[in-house]
Amino acid sequence: MNSDTHYIRVGWMIDGSGAPVRKKVLLTVTKGIIAEIEHFSSDDHPDPELTTDLSRCTILPPLVDCHVHLASSGSTDQASRKQQFADGYDARSSRIADHLHYLFSYGVLAVRDGGDRDGHVLRYIRKNADLDKRDPVIVKSPGHAWYQRGRYGAFIGRHPYKADTLQSAVNNKEIDSIDHIKIIHSGLNSLSEFAKETEPQFSARDLSQIVALAKEKKKKVMVHANGSVPVRMALDAGCDSIEHGFFMGDENLKRMAEKQIAWVPTAVTMKAMLDNWDLLNDGRCKRNVIEKNLDQQLEQISKARQYGVQVTLGTDAGCPGVIHGESVVEELRLFMKAGYSLVEAIQCASSRGAKLLGIDTLGSITKGKPAHFIVARATPSMLPRKLSYLEAIYLNGKPCDKAFFNKI
Repeated sequence: MNSDTHYIRVGWMIDGSGAPVRKKVLLTVTKGIIAEIEHFSSDDHPDPELTTDLSRCTILPPLVDCHVHLASSGSTDQASRKQQFADGYDARSSRIADHLHYLFSYGVLAVRDGGDRDGHVLRYIRKNADLDKRDPVIVKSPGHAWYQRGRYGAFIGRHPYKADTLQSAVNNKEIDSIDHIKIIHSGLNSLSEFAKETEPQFSARDLSQIVALAKEKKKKVMVHANGSVPVRMALDAGCDSIEHGFFMGDENLKRMAEKQIAWVPTAVTMKAMLDNWDLLNDGRCKRNVIEKNLDQQLEQISKARQYGVQVTLGTDAGCPGVIHGESVVEELRLFMKAGYSLVEAIQCASSRGAKLLGIDTLGSITKGKPAHFIVARATPSMLPRKLSYLEAIYLNGKPCDKAFFNKI
């Protein structure tokens, strides 16, 4: 037998496609690539010296978080958060490295950043692109986000100057150096007035022009938008994803399904506010409003499933109480609370995320792809809880050293 080939026996496999869980699976791995995926029985006897036994474990694809802010931690301390936004590159680069380690330890091997004002995440990943990484997480970054002068978004973005249109401003900022464009097109989701909507930040023409520019440059456009009008405008312009989308309404959900535009709901942000209420309540927030926000978002997620929306997991990690890595598990739980099955929720966190980020090597456990997967010593019924305690992370068919991915 070819010495480049070995076997992995698996108790249960969730492949990331949304297909049912498969039991008793034998993976044949040749030179780090999955050559075969077959059922095994007690009569099957692959060479024991070339076989890894994971028969008491569930394997699933590496996870993808489609909305993070790597330059910020999920700290609930307001003084700490204020300092983070004032920090220079050296302090932020150390924090970014820590966050990548947290993500990797939870089996999150790709993330899409939502931007930081100074573009420190983009600088970090470009500077470290050719180095041996402690934590091999693929990062897609827009540099910074774009918002309208005088509106929400200053802490993660920049605005066009008075003489610039949005298109000319983006074009002048070396669009070729970024992975995607991030537009902030509404205000925050209100924490004190239920279902309060804010006016759009940009015109329909602005959005259409920026999408056209992005397509010309083969870039995607992610749009922060809450409320029915801002979301509708972004969908009409042809954006690639809606971020957050609180209170967007049924018609926008149906339009999103028809256009096959991804939605990244980030419901865990509301749960984090509730879980950390004593630390985050500044006297302006109303607990009952936040509870209603979460319930309404879960209702929209449920309807999105019925309508066929390409719902994709993102956490907004870096927001108060939303921790890089562990928040993915919480968002999976919320998807399941909204009616998604486990395999559907994993699909949102794997193959759909990889597709949105344009990453071919991740997303599913499939014949012909690199043998990348994460291992939980658990039955599927114990997931997603056991994803917080991974047994192993396999890259190219080989396990990483446990000390390599243990949480710090």
